[in-house]
Amino acid sequence: MKKSLFQFFGIAQKQSHMEAKRSLSSGARSQVTEDGFLSALKMLDVGKWPIFALCSPDELKLIRQACVFGSAGNEVLYSTENDEVFVLGTNCSGCLGTGDILHSIEPRRVDHLCGKKIACLSYGSGPHVVIATDEGEVYTWGHNAYNQLGNGTTNHGLVPTHISTNLGNRKVIEVACGSHHSLVLTSDGEVFAWGYNNSGQVGSGSTANQPIPRKVTGCLQNKIATTIACGQMCSMAVVESGEVYVWGYNGNGQLGLGSSGNQPTPCRIAALQGIRVHKIVCGYAHTLVLTDEGHLYAWGANSYGQLGTGNKSNQSYPTPVSVEKDRVIEIAACHSAHTSAAKTQSGHIYMWGQCRGQSVTLPHLTHFSCTDDVFACFATPAVSWRLLSVEPDDHLTVAQSLKKEFDNPETADLKFLVDGKYIYVHKVLLKIRCEHFRSVLNGNEDDIVEMDEFSYPVYRAFLEYLYTDCINLSPEDAIGLLDLATFYRDNRLKKLCQQTIKQGICEDNAIALLSAAVKYEAQVGES
Repeated sequence: MKKSLFQFFGIAQKQSHMEAKRSLSSGARSQVTEDGFLSALKMLDVGKWPIFALCSPDELKLIRQACVFGSAGNEVLYSTENDEVFVLGTNCSGCLGTGDILHSIEPRRVDHLCGKKIACLSYGSGPHVVIATDEGEVYTWGHNAYNQLGNGTTNHGLVPTHISTNLGNRKVIEVACGSHHSLVLTSDGEVFAWGYNNSGQVGSGSTANQPIPRKVTGCLQNKIATTIACGQMCSMAVVESGEVYVWGYNGNGQLGLGSSGNQPTPCRIAALQGIRVHKIVCGYAHTLVLTDEGHLYAWGANSYGQLGTGNKSNQSYPTPVSVEKDRVIEIAACHSAHTSAAKTQSGHIYMWGQCRGQSVTLPHLTHFSCTDDVFACFATPAVSWRLLSVEPDDHLTVAQSLKKEFDNPETADLKFLVDGKYIYVHKVLLKIRCEHFRSVLNGNEDDIVEMDEFSYPVYRAFLEYLYTDCINLSPEDAIGLLDLATFYRDNRLKKLCQQTIKQGICEDNAIALLSAAVKYEAQVGES
């Protein structure tokens, strides 16, 4: 015996018509896709950092960039999809940039930064914060007892201040902070430094603090730097040739020079001769580099196993680190913690060093999907090793490319004329995706096909389905598409149509949809 419409489409009869109407009103369009999943990917998952427990779910949904910092991971800055910037936390030394030193468990807006797109961010242990905008401007705020803000004073900065001295006509593309000094890289490959200099970490050749940005010269003169990094009291730069230059404190061998003496000016790491370094990161007192061939080297302090060499002995020379013989594509460390992490080409995430109070001396495979999660869940404190961001990705997958080309007259070689309107498609894709078209289009040289068996919305939805694997039309039109799917014997399309119709049942269309159920012999057992 035929079941009722509600039973046929899997809806309990005790659900009221009004509830169904509220879930999807008559005439509303339903898109049976993975859009919900894709939109989730566009959101930044910050829930693993404890500080974000202070934010509401609605606030978390808006976050597009974020950085957790501070001696206990109790300060956070984030920007929203509208380029508004908010902060919350303990506000040590005015590091939240709100104009005061008041603590806050609710997000506070930072007007000085709203509307400015943050390109990169770094922080020191004071804490002080340095950012560069998309336009290459530098802003600093927070702790400033050692000139680390670069504004010429030692007064704490309670609001973000634009630093233009010696940087005014340059575009800054990368920033890095030591505990109490700062480093920036310009688009021309120049490195500027300022702040605390007791160990030569600003690279000036002396140990006098540097109150404003000064270009780092010496061995870096006439060389184009491509990336920079800071440890607690040391600085590093990689140049175009892949050579690594280091300066500053070296008590744990973190400069990789084979000694423990401080270095007041940039010095090339001779032990890396012939090796092209692609990326460099620093922990509190250890260093990791990634080569252009995907190999990993480490040196410096190792009391927690943060070098990943299998022991706890410091290393003053670059030492190879093996990560399951897989190519490494990303390395991670920060000087707030003694933790290291890496991502391989196969997508595996490894961690080592101080992990939740334990010393892990060899790279350990995790269940994470990104290196950021290592620092959220296992580092002490739970901070960010970089600015967390929803990265814009211009690369299109095969599926995205096909979806983009649907109904594109510029690339199509076939068009359907339906209800006086054209729908532009590609013969080869139709033949690949549909057995019906494989037979009717084989050897057919026509470039226009007239279709009068189905309406324009229905046939367009069908052709779009061949490009996207999903349908986008009203429940009423889905009846016509169900008819088409039955004609073409496409069982998956029939299921999608049934799902759309099921979601769209309401008082106004129940009779029409019941007729559809009868037409398509909705016999699913006894009632």
